[in-house]
Amino acid sequence: VLVLGSRLLFRAEAPAAPPIPTSATTTAAAAQSQLVVDVVGAVHRPGLYRLPSGARVADALSRAGGVTPKAQVELVNLAAPIADGEQIVVPRRGSGTIAGSSAAGAASGPVHLNTATLEQLDALPGVGPVTAQKILDYRQQHGAFGSVEELDAVPGIGPARLEQLKELVAP
Repeated sequence: VLVLGSRLLFRAEAPAAPPIPTSATTTAAAAQSQLVVDVVGAVHRPGLYRLPSGARVADALSRAGGVTPKAQVELVNLAAPIADGEQIVVPRRGSGTIAGSSAAGAASGPVHLNTATLEQLDALPGVGPVTAQKILDYRQQHGAFGSVEELDAVPGIGPARLEQLKELVAP
């Protein structure tokens, strides 16, 4: 009994594996997995926010304290993935921006490919509902657009259409 007890005691006191030191590479990789986005418009706390890679527009709005009662949330694609350096604009009701109007879209700035809704894309010249859905599908499958030129990879958008849209859209 003593021999059996001493074996169990020595087995239980086996030295633990030494802790793995954190390297500078691990810290750098963690920093690269962060995004910085600018949230503006009808939110409680507009500003710059750090979010984990793979975050969605809804995550950014949550970090900004949520939307105000005057926000036109239906114009924002909450499920859209966000890219580093992106600005997320939440329009206010009565700000003069009419959903689906290309004239209003041009006056308020470019349509952001990474946050645009089907209706906003459909309002672009030469882009109908089918092509707008293809843009959304491409964004869902490949992640955020890195550049406007990436639109060329979307079925139905060739060089001529891309040239037409370059001044009207942003990543």
